Amino acid sequence: MGETEAPLKYPLPAAAAALGALFLLFPSAHAAFFFTGRRWLFILLLSFLASHALTPLYRWAAWRFSILDQPAERKVHVLATPLLGGVSIFIAFFISIAVNGICASELCGIMAGATAVFLVSLYDDAREVRASVKLLVQILASGAVMWSGVVLTVFPLSTGLWGQAANAFLTLTWIVGITNAFNFFDGMDGLAGGLGVILSFFLAVVALQSDQPFLGWIALAMMGSCMGFLPYNFRPWKRATIFLGDAGSTFIGFVLASLAVFGQWSETDPVAAVAPPLLIFWVLIFDMVHITVDRIATGKVHTLREWLEYVGKDHLHHRLMYVLGGKQRSVLFIYLITVCLGLSAVVLRNASPSDVGLLLLQALIIVIVITVLERRGRNLSSQAENTGNGGNGLKADKPPDRRE
Repeated sequence: MGETEAPLKYPLPAAAAALGALFLLFPSAHAAFFFTGRRWLFILLLSFLASHALTPLYRWAAWRFSILDQPAERKVHVLATPLLGGVSIFIAFFISIAVNGICASELCGIMAGATAVFLVSLYDDAREVRASVKLLVQILASGAVMWSGVVLTVFPLSTGLWGQAANAFLTLTWIVGITNAFNFFDGMDGLAGGLGVILSFFLAVVALQSDQPFLGWIALAMMGSCMGFLPYNFRPWKRATIFLGDAGSTFIGFVLASLAVFGQWSETDPVAAVAPPLLIFWVLIFDMVHITVDRIATGKVHTLREWLEYVGKDHLHHRLMYVLGGKQRSVLFIYLITVCLGLSAVVLRNASPSDVGLLLLQALIIVIVITVLERRGRNLSSQAENTGNGGNGLKADKPPDRRE
């Protein structure tokens, strides 16, 4: 039991959310949304209310069983904080999917893989699991997704075995890469949860644009689940009361990465087919590529094992924090970048090939601008470390004990 265990306090908004979720489960309420063509709204509301109602319960459970994120040198939060926020998202997501009868063989593969990743990461939050073991589980889970038929088709099937192998490799790289890239962004209050909302929203919009309501419903279920959790994790001028934990961040990343592969974004233009997910996930891709190249170039890692186990403060949100002078500013800036690129993905629906090229060029320019800012951030970070302040001399968001 934790030394500062918190009593079970169930907030009034959470109680209201629980009542609202129970009301939506009544057949008459369920039917009202279906018969008026608002199934999408029902899914969004149910997942939001369920997640918001469940989060305080798992916050208490984390205190009760000492599943806490303890302060450490590589972290900036100074108080032990409950994990298990991802459990409420996991359950709310599954409830909204099950109640709506959303089912397909591809979805079953995604659910099976996501559940495996979630359970191993949940055990990691409680007891710690080696990075290599978690990677192996992610690879096997990605294999389950591909076995269900969710595979990229960058190379035509007419190319034979080599084309199929290349498509499988790209699919595996995409799902595992995005899963871990999203997990890396769970480093500041509200960052991963907010990105989960934004990425899910744009996946849903583009899916509905391209007449894929099934895919849109799944994305909205994830969006609502993240929205219900966010008020506990992103509170202006106050520290978070609960974190996602690796279970939550890897689960969200795995599901969203799989949905991007599941979607049929264009049947005629191969560039337009890959451009929407690239733009929507651009920030995650950029951060993953950037830190990998930087860590290898600077000699911080030399082997795959070192790369898997390396933990540092060299991610996008860390450097922007130094540039912008605060954690919340860094989070909001990343929100804005992601929204900007997501809007570009929405515009792609009716864009010509030349317009697609211009939108991708715009994304490249944004990356260049961010790189310039990051270099400035790296210099500020180095100066702070050389003076022995560790960055504490910078003007930061209040209060000082907020999590990075």
